[in-house]
Amino acid sequence: MRELPRQLTADELAALFEGRTRFVERLARHEHPLEAADELIASVPEDELVEALAAHPQIGARHLSSRSAAEQGEHADPVVETELAYLNQVYEEKFGFRFVVFVAGRAKVEILDVLRARLEHDRDDELRTAAGELVAIARDRWEHA
Repeated sequence: MRELPRQLTADELAALFEGRTRFVERLARHEHPLEAADELIASVPEDELVEALAAHPQIGARHLSSRSAAEQGEHADPVVETELAYLNQVYEEKFGFRFVVFVAGRAKVEILDVLRARLEHDRDDELRTAAGELVAIARDRWEHA
């Protein structure tokens, strides 16, 4: 396991966050970007967080980066996949941004429970939660690279 770095380039961060977004560019200016990320979430404009979330692949998507595919694991039962696709759509319609969760090897049926619970959040809380999950994924990717 690697420790969190003192400095990462925007390209290195983009690989961890699945895209070179304005949020990633801001992080790259910090000496300890993965440590500064939580504080940054609280202060950046909402549209930058939404952009960062949009760069991340949807849970259950068919076309994933190799890293995301490994994290999300095998496709689940078709009923679970269908419900996941439906709830992802409901989530995006409700909140206006992508559902992001730190999978950590959990089965997709478990992710359905998380998604259902998070649909109960208000938009502001959910935006911060989703962005926090995005940062947790990036940290885990760095530590296990």
